[in-house]
Amino acid sequence: MKPSPFPGMDPYLEDRWPEVHARLIVYAANQINSGLPNDLQANIEENLAVYADDHAGLSIRPDIHVADESALPNSEGSVGEVLATNIATVTEPLVIKRAPHPTRHVEITSSGGRIITAIEFISPWNKVGLRSREHYARKQLDYIDAGVSLVEIDLVRQGSYVLAAPLEEIPESQRTPYAVCVFRNTQPDQFEIYRAPLQQRLPNVPIPLRSGERDVVLELQPLIDACYRDGRYYRIDYKAGPKARFNEQDSDWISHRLRDAGYR
Repeated sequence: MKPSPFPGMDPYLEDRWPEVHARLIVYAANQINSGLPNDLQANIEENLAVYADDHAGLSIRPDIHVADESALPNSEGSVGEVLATNIATVTEPLVIKRAPHPTRHVEITSSGGRIITAIEFISPWNKVGLRSREHYARKQLDYIDAGVSLVEIDLVRQGSYVLAAPLEEIPESQRTPYAVCVFRNTQPDQFEIYRAPLQQRLPNVPIPLRSGERDVVLELQPLIDACYRDGRYYRIDYKAGPKARFNEQDSDWISHRLRDAGYR
């Protein structure tokens, strides 16, 4: 079994993100638990959100459900009734609605159930579409306003920037395709940005705990390596370019890297 041809994040894993994301959540919670004090625990939590895509051409897979006619609003009459008075009767439509999509994250809680730290692996459904970004921004503020430390790990290229640290405060020379943002409730006037260049191994990330306690270190690279191995992603066809978007310099580097590794 071949390892990924990339030293850090494999950009082709974004094509499999729902599965990769699920693995990352489980592996990260396990790794964090191994370093926590006995009275703290890393739990996998789930929220529900509904998403609207305002970016054409980006891949988002909302769950759907089918509503029967009893669930349709009837204040103004059905579609068939309205049209019948004008031209002709049409068949009653089958209405397809977007249903809530589960979004999972890791929360470190005390034995009393108090949330100490939240860890978010950012997904396209956090970054694509104005409504999705607004929903995620509210979630960020809820954590921060509640005095919860927040760690955001962004390993996807789809969509717009959503990390809590203002993008305009990050010098362009320090911006990388992937990044991690750490907010500590003990230092509410600042954010920590950990760079993740495409050409390097993913960084080790500090996970803040309670005031006076030493951070737990989350090693990101072993998580991605385990996802690649356990998901059997060595079967990926690297001949085509990744769907994820990169600047010209990074795109050229990806092509050269794959050629040098014998994948093209």
